Amino acid sequence: MKKPALDIQIKTLPQQPGVYQYYDKEDTLIYVGKAKNIKKRVSSYFTKTHENGKTRVLVKKICQIKHIVVETEKDALLLENNLIKKYKPRYNVMLKDDKSYPWICIKKERFPRVFPTRRVFKDGSEYFGPYTSMKTVHTLLDLIKGLYHLRTCNYNLSEEKIEAGKYKVCLEYHLGNCKGPCENLQTEAEYNEDIIAIRQIIKGNFKDSLSQFKAQMKQLAQDMQFEEAQGIKEKIEVLENYQAKSTIVNPKISNVDVFSIVSDESYAYVNFLQLSYGSIIRSHTLEIKKKLDETDKQLLELSITEIRQRFNSNSKEIYVPFKIDMGDEVKITVPKLGDKRKLLDLSIRNAKYYRMERFKQVKIVDPDRHTNRIMAQMKSDLRLKEEPRHIECFDNSNIQGTNPVAACVVFKDGKPSKKDYRHFNIKTVEGPDDFASMEEVVYRRYKRLLDEGQPLPQLIIIDGGKGQLSSALKSLDVLKLRHKIAIIGIAKRLEELFYPDDPIPLYLDKKSETLKIIQQLRNEAHRFGIEHHRNRRSKNALTTELETIPGIGEQTVIALMKTFKSVKRISEAKKEAIEAVVGASRAQKIVDYYKNK
Repeated sequence: MKKPALDIQIKTLPQQPGVYQYYDKEDTLIYVGKAKNIKKRVSSYFTKTHENGKTRVLVKKICQIKHIVVETEKDALLLENNLIKKYKPRYNVMLKDDKSYPWICIKKERFPRVFPTRRVFKDGSEYFGPYTSMKTVHTLLDLIKGLYHLRTCNYNLSEEKIEAGKYKVCLEYHLGNCKGPCENLQTEAEYNEDIIAIRQIIKGNFKDSLSQFKAQMKQLAQDMQFEEAQGIKEKIEVLENYQAKSTIVNPKISNVDVFSIVSDESYAYVNFLQLSYGSIIRSHTLEIKKKLDETDKQLLELSITEIRQRFNSNSKEIYVPFKIDMGDEVKITVPKLGDKRKLLDLSIRNAKYYRMERFKQVKIVDPDRHTNRIMAQMKSDLRLKEEPRHIECFDNSNIQGTNPVAACVVFKDGKPSKKDYRHFNIKTVEGPDDFASMEEVVYRRYKRLLDEGQPLPQLIIIDGGKGQLSSALKSLDVLKLRHKIAIIGIAKRLEELFYPDDPIPLYLDKKSETLKIIQQLRNEAHRFGIEHHRNRRSKNALTTELETIPGIGEQTVIALMKTFKSVKRISEAKKEAIEAVVGASRAQKIVDYYKNK
């Protein structure tokens, strides 16, 4: 597939935090960067004059732009670091291949210690992070230290050595920072309860700790131990004011491939994230044009095989959104919760962004393909027999029950066709009756199209619920068009779509393009109807005020309004001023009318 031009790639980039990657004409990665807003940052490379010679050369060599969307700026920083270390792009500053970011370790030992580290070992201990600054780590550890009593010594607290009395409590015990497990003053079970709570706090889950502290505070207050209760209250406030930030890296998730799929009527988009030692090292999205009615399962299985061969992946485990068949050589996991689910959600998000960008690019360079896709999607979403290339939407307007009018707007190939818009003044209905008005205008519209031999729409949309839809159907029945044109009603409150003879409404995804086009039709019909309604009220106001004067006609009224702008100014004007516009005879009639009023 031909790659879209750079300017189109830039226009369709997401305005989200993430990492952008520049490739040269040989498809070699030459630069990786992070950004709070990918589109804004990448655009700056091509709109600014760069003083640095190397930057100018870099910009000249860029032939393709790829990106990976993440949740936060910190995630982007970590991902940029991983990619630079993995691929060593020519124009990036080389990073030392060490574990330079800090982690929090819960040591695998009896009475586990909790401490910061910059090195991760496969020793069974738990590592949380990485964090982008040591300040964040110390803030979190200070919080934990203030809430729980943990040992800081590096003694081997085995049962045998404690029973033998090998250790003595230190200053930390006397300061109240440690409960003295070295002298068996604290049980292992009690200590491990605190470790469980600390693990949840590091992950950002404070619910259990807060519940526990609140119960303790309540009990202490009941026991009249108010100073201790105040201490627990302060801990609760500290917990409630702290919010941990999640990261995209989990050291326990090693050598895993993540795949997700997003599809529509014509195309599918499969995103691939490759993880090595807990870090994302690659993101790639494959676009597939559907030939037959392939399922997402079939397309995902086909794509996984292709992508793993292309990138020479030998990972033994794959995360996917639903069960697939890939043989016995690889483990298939469908994550539901936790870090694994976050990675899958990240993959899905990147697939969706890629799909949105391709839509925007196609809309610019290939509008026919864009229109065909939209029409096929609407046909499927609305359960139609044919694509709705010609849609008409009706709306009634009778503000305060006066001057009832209706509007018909027309969309062709998903776009407004304003030359085909029509206004209707209600003729046969007395007073504000939306149902009868709808029945009248639908009949008049399609009676005329039939009489004149003009093409009929594939879809009619009625702005209203079951009542308005039923009224429109009466007219179609009379004209014998009931089963020749698809018709639906849209209710404003919940955006419900009603079908004839079906009591259960259809609800479309709020973000779907089909619903957006229907809403655009409805809003355009409403705007067009209101505009006509206002014009009628204005004209009627002039008619009642000026044209009722004997000898004053429509052209006279128009001439006066052009000069004086309002009826009030005309009524207050001197005879000479009116005479200069409409002559002495008519001026005298107007002056006499307002003088005797």
